[in-house]
Amino acid sequence: MEVHHLDSGRTEVIWQDDMLFEAPNWHPDGWFLVNAEGGLFRADRTGLTPIPLGFGERCNNDHGFLPDGRIILSAHDGTGAGMHIFDGRATTRIGLPRPSWWHGVHGSLLTYPCVRNGDRVVRIATYDMDSQVETILTPGAAHHDGPDFSACGKHIWFNSDATGHAQIWRMRRDGSDAAPVFRDENVNWFPHPSPCGNHVVFLVYPPGTEGHPRDVAVQVHAMSPDGSNRRKLFDLFGGQGTMNVPCWSPDGRAFAYVRFSER
Repeated sequence: MEVHHLDSGRTEVIWQDDMLFEAPNWHPDGWFLVNAEGGLFRADRTGLTPIPLGFGERCNNDHGFLPDGRIILSAHDGTGAGMHIFDGRATTRIGLPRPSWWHGVHGSLLTYPCVRNGDRVVRIATYDMDSQVETILTPGAAHHDGPDFSACGKHIWFNSDATGHAQIWRMRRDGSDAAPVFRDENVNWFPHPSPCGNHVVFLVYPPGTEGHPRDVAVQVHAMSPDGSNRRKLFDLFGGQGTMNVPCWSPDGRAFAYVRFSER
């Protein structure tokens, strides 16, 4: 696991291990939440500490923190991934159909990709934890994935292959005005707008890549929220699990990710 400081371009190694771990979230207190071997772990410079969730479902790399500090996660019980909230003592399942893969939050509103009505098409949805209402935002004609809220909460960033291959899109939180922010030949996934509102980082696969595989040569790019100032930050061996979910520092000046070994 590494941290990249956007202003200086400096990269530092936080932790390395032979065990496969994925998708770091950055806690305001400075530690990181990752998944490994079906569980969740607290990660810092001292290592990986298991978080006892108290249930037997397999956690995946869709996890993070609610505004009040509770952990939200997706886990699989053999019938599909469902969402759960862990408050340090007990785990509560959110009453959503499966599969639902958590990806972002703003206030009481969750955003996530999901499959509904057995049609196997991945769509973006929101769920209001106060009203307990789910709203499907994207049509079923394409694969939509990787949603994350802008800092102001007015927009949802995501990737979609509606134009032929995965590109970075943005829409209003009600699903209106959905459009690609730019178009290129690369296969682009998992946009993450910064908490300061000034940057968006995303994962870039080579042209022709199908899906978002692991253990491939990829790049991390950054841009301004209007799509300008697009540039490559660095190359790495990674992919699925590198930066699936919100990964920024609270001040928006650095972000965390996982680099895999090529051996």
